Amino acid sequence: MTAKSPLQAALQGKCPRCRKGDMFEYPLQKITKFYKMHENCPHCGHRFEVEPGYFYGAMYVSYALSVGIFLVTAFILYFLAGDPPLETYIISVVVVALVLYPLNFRFSRILFAHVFGGIKYDPSK
Repeated sequence: MTAKSPLQAALQGKCPRCRKGDMFEYPLQKITKFYKMHENCPHCGHRFEVEPGYFYGAMYVSYALSVGIFLVTAFILYFLAGDPPLETYIISVVVVALVLYPLNFRFSRILFAHVFGGIKYDPSK
């Protein structure tokens, strides 16, 4: 089996150290438990929360993803709906942000761990 690329591992929510174990306990479709993370990687045993408050940094990634979601929603409304009233923008952005919240939560943590977490890939794990 060939090793996953960093992009494949991040998109699939795999451990940044071994790129094999899942970071989250349940699939995204299990909407009531989308936020539950494994404490350690089920494959290599890597502890995901390296230190207390480790994932506070993921809030900055989440903020950037949220801004992207807001901008894309606003551009789609502007170009496809012909610049609707302000209330339409506000309601649409809020609804889209709430619907995509589980995805935003997960990918902000995954991206933070993979890109900014300082965790090096170890193919021997």
